[in-house]
Amino acid sequence: MSQFLQPTILLLREGTDTSQGRAQIVSNINAVQAVADVVKSTLGPRGMDKMIQTGPKVTISNDGATILNLLEVVHPAARVLVDIAKSQDDEVGDGTTSTTLLAAELLKEAKPFIEEGIHPQIVIQGYRKALELALEKLEGFSINISRDSPEDKRDTLLKCAQTALNSKLLANTKQFFSELVVSAVEKLDPNILDRDLIGIKNVTGGSVTDSFLVDGVAFKKTFSYAGFEQQPKRFENPKICLLNLELELKSEKENAEIRIEKPEEYQQIVDAEWALIYEKLEIIVKAGAQIVLSKLPIGDLATQYFADRNIFCAGRVPQEDLLRVQKATGGQVQTTVNGLNPETFGTCGLFEEVQVGAERYNLFKNCPQSRTATIVLRGGAEQFIQEAERSLNDAIMIVRRCFKANKIVAGGGAIELELSRYLRHYARSVTGKTQYIVNSYAKALEVIPRTIAENAGLNSIEIMNKLRQRHAQGGEEGRWYGVDINGQSGVCDTHSSFVWEPSLVKRNALCSATEAACAILSIDETVKNPKSDQDTKMKPKGQPGRPPMGMRR
Repeated sequence: MSQFLQPTILLLREGTDTSQGRAQIVSNINAVQAVADVVKSTLGPRGMDKMIQTGPKVTISNDGATILNLLEVVHPAARVLVDIAKSQDDEVGDGTTSTTLLAAELLKEAKPFIEEGIHPQIVIQGYRKALELALEKLEGFSINISRDSPEDKRDTLLKCAQTALNSKLLANTKQFFSELVVSAVEKLDPNILDRDLIGIKNVTGGSVTDSFLVDGVAFKKTFSYAGFEQQPKRFENPKICLLNLELELKSEKENAEIRIEKPEEYQQIVDAEWALIYEKLEIIVKAGAQIVLSKLPIGDLATQYFADRNIFCAGRVPQEDLLRVQKATGGQVQTTVNGLNPETFGTCGLFEEVQVGAERYNLFKNCPQSRTATIVLRGGAEQFIQEAERSLNDAIMIVRRCFKANKIVAGGGAIELELSRYLRHYARSVTGKTQYIVNSYAKALEVIPRTIAENAGLNSIEIMNKLRQRHAQGGEEGRWYGVDINGQSGVCDTHSSFVWEPSLVKRNALCSATEAACAILSIDETVKNPKSDQDTKMKPKGQPGRPPMGMRR
């Protein structure tokens, strides 16, 4: 009988765990659903916050990308949600929670099809068709603001910023901060709109409404040696010298081996070292600089030297702040003092050092080539300020996208319900399995308004029935109806209520969520080798293939 026994064939290492087929897809969907349930309650103007403790650090946030990143999700399929949330945050800055919930809801709607034996590729094909139709209709619904007057366009940007802040910690002061955000974005080059040129500086203490916008650059006073108090703290139209150069007295005996035979030779070395530093300082002073900023340290000798000549200096200026000073003042960063001349200097209308809370800040205002701005953010607790900074970042990204895209749609779940109505209508015109799949895509879109209503404490079933009725009537009147968290009826025309969002946010959210859902549905097998993970953890740190220092023989 031995000739009928087949030998065992080993393809994978011993201990490898494999799971495949329909059960694997359902398992991945359940994992994604568990992650989405964590951030579901944060959606909307009345969404709740999450407190996440990582070691001694405590983070309070309702930003989807921040929460998912701090959760350190290890399930490989659920990690896809973390990636799409980060992608949405990097691309448009807002809508991370919506993208996560939409992807999870698409998978939830696909789960019955998979369990009934429908091939995942048929579901994927139906979802991609539905996405194509939704994007086409979204483009037709979008309202173009490029032809509006500058005043109307600015008002639209303010409304978009307020909508972004509605669900954030700064919702109660959204009018105040939307003005700061729009003013900051207007300072940027309209052709580039570089986000890095808007600085946000956190200063603990005071009221949140004590925050202010600097038309230029502001950064915290750097470490200074004795003598800085004697330096002037205010200049009008100064000449600003930007350096990437160390202005410290360096002893050459630390950098080289020197053999001397006579004490006089050692004195010559010391004199040469002093001559080198004094030569650099004299060149800077003769060039006419009044403010000297350097990315590298400026020592006590140079600090006192500049103070005696009524020159302000600051060393160890952060790279991003030095870059923004360069953009705002028109100066050029120099790596040497040789050939230094006034043409390489920048200037600004006013420089002053002011006290902000417990910190001192250097402010560069009224810059002639201002392409940068700084928001100085005040507040009580450190966690509050950090969450406020994340909120402002979302609002800044939204306003930037409005500047570029010039198209908006109504928020509050209105556009999702209108797209859902359109897809349901389309599903009736096709036959076969595609009809059910497109209809499921339309049903998944309703998760956004339903969750907004639930998080606001409203009856979501009643609200959804009212909204479906309004949208079924069609026309311009019913198209923009969404969830109203303040009114008695629970629904309102969100366009007339100035709840506006850039259409690019919705477009990117639909694309990212659908692609993530399709990617997870296409995975039918997971191969995991616990032994490999164990080997990686036990592998000693150091150079590959070599034992640590303590283990060498």
